[in-house]
Amino acid sequence: MRVALSGASTLRTARLVLRAPVLADFEGFVGYQASDRSRYTGGPMTRELAWRAFGHLAGHWVLRGWGPFVVGREGQALGTVGPFHPEGWPEPEIAWTMWDAGAEGQGYAFEAAQAARAHAYGTLGWTTAISMIDPANDRSIALARRMGCRPDGTFTHERFAPCHIWRHP
Repeated sequence: MRVALSGASTLRTARLVLRAPVLADFEGFVGYQASDRSRYTGGPMTRELAWRAFGHLAGHWVLRGWGPFVVGREGQALGTVGPFHPEGWPEPEIAWTMWDAGAEGQGYAFEAAQAARAHAYGTLGWTTAISMIDPANDRSIALARRMGCRPDGTFTHERFAPCHIWRHP
């Protein structure tokens, strides 16, 4: 049985569909979280901890009415992009994570992040947004720059290394 969140927004770009997470997305997520590629986003982690983190994504949709979108192309979940504001974060964030290494370098994260940011500022009424990026994560820094973001300090969370804050225009 496939359960979907009722009332969740779906966004479409030229190549992508951005939607709320569903259980079928978990295997792609856990594969990413088990890999070294997740080192900038709290991983690597066990399947059990990945389950909790995946619930965190879905929980945003339930508790806030919005959350990170699963980015899909041709029925394949490529990652998550979009509004994110867990407890303890300094401000609302536009977050991005490409689960599949093959999805990197294709412009998917940029395309999805533009749509998600427009949704956050427009539909959700946000007046500010940041992206928090590990200073060693060169790909995310390049994406932030491409999005027109500028550095705006640092933030340290109890579970993560200090992150640079990138302010969205």
